Amino acid sequence: MFTRSTWLGRMGLFVAAGASLGLAGDQDPIVHVPTPSGWRQHDVRRPKPPVVAPGEAPAATPAPADAVVLFDGKSLDAWSSADGGKAAWKVADGGFEVAPGTGAIQTRESFGDVQLHVEWASPNPPNGKGQDRGNSGIFLMGQFELQVLDSYKADTYADGQAGALYGQYPPLFNASRPPGEWQTYDVAFRAPRFDKSGAVREPARMTVFFNGVLVQNNEELTGHTSWLEALPYEKGVDHGPIQLQDHGHPVRFRNIWLRKLPDRPGPSPENRQTPKTIALQPAELDALAGVYAAGTDPHAMRIVMTRQGDHLRFKLPFRPTPLEIVPVSATHFEFPQTDGRFVFQKDAQGHVTGVKLTIGDGGGSLFTKIKP
Repeated sequence: MFTRSTWLGRMGLFVAAGASLGLAGDQDPIVHVPTPSGWRQHDVRRPKPPVVAPGEAPAATPAPADAVVLFDGKSLDAWSSADGGKAAWKVADGGFEVAPGTGAIQTRESFGDVQLHVEWASPNPPNGKGQDRGNSGIFLMGQFELQVLDSYKADTYADGQAGALYGQYPPLFNASRPPGEWQTYDVAFRAPRFDKSGAVREPARMTVFFNGVLVQNNEELTGHTSWLEALPYEKGVDHGPIQLQDHGHPVRFRNIWLRKLPDRPGPSPENRQTPKTIALQPAELDALAGVYAAGTDPHAMRIVMTRQGDHLRFKLPFRPTPLEIVPVSATHFEFPQTDGRFVFQKDAQGHVTGVKLTIGDGGGSLFTKIKP
């Protein structure tokens, strides 16, 4: 995995290895990953996000019942060093602090799609300028960095501020609280999807609330976070640890938890079956056409049925376009795109008197035919 870390010294921005940084040899091909916006990475001319005062820091947000608690205020048992050893950061007063020079720490478990909650605080009093000021980072899957930085009344390039998806997207707003106060990130992360060959089918996406302010709105990540230029996706890799960066500053963290998010289930082949339709004569369809009302009140909802060729369509007053329904019997019509149906009713003489509309598991609504 790749992370940024500090070469301790006046430069403060040298990129060193994270868990396993491989340096390209002379014969390795160069693959450029452009920024999604067209701006060069860290362009100082890129507009800075407007400042928004987020209000006072609330008490720590409790973890939901189904959350994976990554820090309970007592131990770093859920974490290891980047090489799998013991996490060497300092635990005290219900939080833990970066131990500069010991390297990044990461969760022992790997994750894909998650809802992540992290609370952090930069050192107070503040020290340094630009990127050398309360710097750390949160890496989803060990690859995609959400920047941690003291950005309160401080200046640096836009895509490196607190709340930035580092090197790709600046935050929409600078919602930083003063140094020393607890800051909160709430993240919705969707891992990348790959096809059978390992090629990217869907890039990773991230939404971020910073102190309750939306600062990243479902952004697509063009590649892995890396200083100077993003790195291409690793083929087929859709899980990884949550990693916290050692950038040489004693940033504090507390109350870290996440929820694993399920993929939306698709229908089985049996559930995908479309209704078996029949063909009806134009005269049969014409007999079903007309205006149907949900009651005698003049303002009651009305449905207008019309025949279009060998199909039946209906129009609702609040929908700009009509919808088509398909017959599975002479009186039973299904919605092609919705689990819904119209069942027409007839009297003893075979005249259509009304229609019952049912959507999903609802009990259905009866409409009386008021006009042919």
